Amino acid sequence: MTPIASRVPEPAVRQLTATLYGYAFLSDLVLLYPLYVVFFADTGLSVGQIASLFVIWSAAGILFEVPSGAWADVLSRRLLLCLAPLVAAAGFALWVLLPSYPAFAVGFLLWGAGGALVSGALEALVWTELDRLGAVGRYARVLGRARTAGVLGVVVSGVLAGPVLAVGGYPVVGAASVLACLLATIVATRFPEHRAPAAVRVPVAEPAMAARPVGAAPSRPDELDTAPPASPDDDGDLGWWDTLRAGVSQVRTRPPVRAAVLLVAVVAADWGALDEYTPLLALDTGVGAQAVPLLLLLLWAGVTVGGLLAPAGERLGSRGYAALLGLVGVALAAGALLRHPAGFILLAVAFGAAQLATVLADARLQARITGTSRATVTSLAGMATDVLIIVTYAGYGLLATAAGNAVAFALTAGAYLVVALVLLTRRRRTAVPAGVAAVVSGGPD
Repeated sequence: MTPIASRVPEPAVRQLTATLYGYAFLSDLVLLYPLYVVFFADTGLSVGQIASLFVIWSAAGILFEVPSGAWADVLSRRLLLCLAPLVAAAGFALWVLLPSYPAFAVGFLLWGAGGALVSGALEALVWTELDRLGAVGRYARVLGRARTAGVLGVVVSGVLAGPVLAVGGYPVVGAASVLACLLATIVATRFPEHRAPAAVRVPVAEPAMAARPVGAAPSRPDELDTAPPASPDDDGDLGWWDTLRAGVSQVRTRPPVRAAVLLVAVVAADWGALDEYTPLLALDTGVGAQAVPLLLLLLWAGVTVGGLLAPAGERLGSRGYAALLGLVGVALAAGALLRHPAGFILLAVAFGAAQLATVLADARLQARITGTSRATVTSLAGMATDVLIIVTYAGYGLLATAAGNAVAFALTAGAYLVVALVLLTRRRRTAVPAGVAAVVSGGPD
């Protein structure tokens, strides 16, 4: 049989991926990223006020996440991707035009809303378009490269922020950030968007790793998820409220989808929260403040490599994915407890593996979602991630106060070892005949 990939209209795929990579890069090419905490402090805000702004930011993301996912399922996803950078740009403009606590709070609300508009809509649009083109098997590698493009945007903004600040101060830094958002909106208009009827979609088997939820095989016969995992939008035309309810119901009633949502949340939240504490970890190694950016650049290099390894990661079975999570946990703990700059090499490996694990978990989730609520379900995973990040912040603060940054970092990383153990334990408990396992998982382990 001719491979599906050979029948893919390559120009259409190239247009989609080029637009996606450009959008991801420009969306993160925000020169305020590495400077906004310093900006707040220079404006006269206390540490407590700055911390409260972060709470407002996180709360805004949680508040807007799921409703925006339902919007993406009933409105144009491309339209939401165009609006998201504009909403964030309005927040950045407000910061530099009226630098004050109220303006910063409103700006974070706008930034959180803009991020929520992207979350769910972007993944759903990319999956749906690749599905339409018969190239849904490329989703993980495409998403991994998009994440890498975003990382490169962050790195470039870090390189440019200092010189731009020296030349024009915060107003010019803010103007450059707004310009990047406007360019991202222009690029977003190039996204293709088709909502093809269910009858013309060709179901595509999901990748082997992405097949099962947190465990490789169903524990009961009625848990066999034998329906096409990458089904099209087949629920008909639903309104916003019905779409929202359908997405919530899918997570609540379908164990494979629910487990995939939880896996995305746990895998993404832990290293996403720990990333905020890496500057403190770097200072604890004894290096000067001027060396901290170099150590952090090493971490972002690891994240970049992790995103690019998605094609290789797609070949991982459940045991291999568990081993990947185990590597994340061990490398994070060892790198932190080493209390030496060399430990950041281990941390870079861990961050790269965590990025790869996150991309693969998202691919697993997308392969499990059915119906018209794809963006809604994806946004539910995003909301769960935000909630876990806040919980992780609180837990880390308590641990760090009692035992220091290194110990808190290592203990928090233990979540990956727990999930890896659950994967392995459930696989041993739920052994099934090889033929059934192949049907359920999409391939041998």
